[in-house]
Amino acid sequence: MLTLFAAAAILAACTALRWLLNRPERKDETFWSGRVRLTALWNEGAAFSLPVRRKLVTVLSILILPLIWVFRRRNPIGAGLALGGGISNLWERLRHGQVYDYVQFPKLPKLGRYVWNLADFFILLGGLLLALFERKK
Repeated sequence: MLTLFAAAAILAACTALRWLLNRPERKDETFWSGRVRLTALWNEGAAFSLPVRRKLVTVLSILILPLIWVFRRRNPIGAGLALGGGISNLWERLRHGQVYDYVQFPKLPKLGRYVWNLADFFILLGGLLLALFERKK
């Protein structure tokens, strides 16, 4: 139940934030002395804008999400975070054929050129929690 609650909360938060930020009147903004930039990018590829065909990314997402569900008993929060973020990005990809990314960290070495969304952070955090929990066994 905790996994479903976490996934639903993440999905709702990601959907609301995309709705707020994906407006034509919104302009790019920077915060914290240029460390964070809100921008807009429609990503048709995979993570990090890898040039992977849209259908392949969608199929892989559909195959991976049930595998994450299997790990819910070992780490319900990690699984819920990864599932919520994954479902959010998958839903966006199914609706629009691409994912809306909007936050960038321009001053980070190497990672500063990539644009992310909230779902990406939850997928990463959930995956890290799942991996850390597995290492402790």
